[in-house]
Amino acid sequence: MPRRTPSPQQSAEDAAIVAESGTRTWAGLVGAIRIGQAAIALVLTAVGAVRAAGDGVPLPWILAVSFVFLGWYAGGLLLAERTGDRRLATWWLLGLTVIWLGAVAVSPEYIWLAFPLWLLAGFVMRMPWAVLLSAIVLAVVIAAPVLHHGATSYANVIGPLVGGVFALGISRGYLELVRDGRERRRLIASLVATQEEMAALQDELARTQRESGASAERTRVSRDIHDTVAQSVSSIGMLSRSALESDSDADRARALEQIGALAAEGLADARRIVNDLMPAELDGTALGDALRRMLQRFTAETGIAATLHSDDDLPSLGLDVEVALLRTAQSGLANVRTHSGAALVVVTLADAGDAVRLDVVDDGRGFDPARLDAPGSGGGYGLRAMRARLRELGGGLDVESAPGDGTALSAHVPLGGRS
Repeated sequence: MPRRTPSPQQSAEDAAIVAESGTRTWAGLVGAIRIGQAAIALVLTAVGAVRAAGDGVPLPWILAVSFVFLGWYAGGLLLAERTGDRRLATWWLLGLTVIWLGAVAVSPEYIWLAFPLWLLAGFVMRMPWAVLLSAIVLAVVIAAPVLHHGATSYANVIGPLVGGVFALGISRGYLELVRDGRERRRLIASLVATQEEMAALQDELARTQRESGASAERTRVSRDIHDTVAQSVSSIGMLSRSALESDSDADRARALEQIGALAAEGLADARRIVNDLMPAELDGTALGDALRRMLQRFTAETGIAATLHSDDDLPSLGLDVEVALLRTAQSGLANVRTHSGAALVVVTLADAGDAVRLDVVDDGRGFDPARLDAPGSGGGYGLRAMRARLRELGGGLDVESAPGDGTALSAHVPLGGRS
C-alpha cells in the first residue's frame, strides 16, 4: 500500500502536538521532582520530631521547631512559583539553614533535615557556594552528636558525608534535567515555527506556480489566436472589401467561396485552441505538406505567387517544433499579405546541420526593422510572438529588410529539442 506524504500543514500540526505533549512531559517530570523534595523534607521532619520526643525534648519545642521549618520551606515553594530570582532564593535558603541550626540546637535528631538542605544548596546556589554551604552543614551534622552527647561514631561521620555528596549530585543532575527540558521546549518551538514557515512558503510557491502557469497559458492562447483566427478574420476582411469593389460576378463568387473556406478554417482553429490540440494543418500530415497547402491557399486568396523549397530528408522535428515553425510561416505570410505589396514569396524549409531553418522571403516594399524596437511604435506583435515561441524551444528569429528591398524572415530551432 503506498505511503501518503504528509502536507506541510499536517506536519506543522504534528509538530505542535509533539511540542505540547513534550512540554507536558517535562513539566510533569520537574513537578514530580519538586513534590518528591517536599515529601522528603516532610518525612524527615517527622522522623526528627519523633526521635526528639523519644529523647525527652519538650513537645512544644518540637512542634515549634518543626512547624517553623516546614512553614519556611513551604513559603520557599510558593516563592519559586512567582519569581526566578536566584539571589532571593539564596537568602531564603540561608534563612532555612538558620532555622535548621536552631532545630539542631534543640535536638541532634534534627540532623536528618540536612539532606533537604544539601538538595536545595545544589539547586539554588552556584556550585562553589553550594559546596561551601554543604560543607558547613556537614560540619554541623558531625559536631551535633559530640556537642549533645559528648561522643560520636564512624557511622555518624561517613553516613552524612556520603549522603551530602549524593544529595549534591542529585541536585546538580536535577538542574541539568531542567536545562535540558528548557532546551527541548525551545527546539520544539523552533521546529513548529519552521514547519509553519515552510507551509507558508509552499503555499506561496504553489500560488506563484499557478499564476505563472496561467500567464504562460494566456500567452500561448494569445499567440495561437493571432496566428490562426486573427489571420483568417483579417483575410476575410480583405476578401470582402475586394468583392465589394469588384464589378465581376465571377470574382465576387470566388471571393465568397474563399471567405467561406477561411471562416471554416478559422472555426476549426478556434476549436483546436479551445481543446488544446495540435494545429489542424498538422493533423495526420508532415510539416512540408502542411506548408505546401498553406501556400496554395495563400496564392488562391491573394494572387501572390508562392514557392516552397523543402528538404526531403528532414529529421523528425517533434510536435512542438513543427507547431512553432508552422505558426511562424502563417504569421509571416499574413504580414506579406497585409503590408508588403509583394508579387512573389519564397518559403524554404531546410536542415541546417544542428538546426532546422524556415525562411520566408518576399519582394515587397520592405521596411526599417529598427522601427519595431522604437519606443511607442505600434504593431509588431506578430514578430514578437514568433520570437517568444521560438525562444521557448531554444531557437530564434532574424528579420532582414530595407525600404524598397523586400523582407526576409529566418526562423531556426535546434534539432533534438522538446517534443
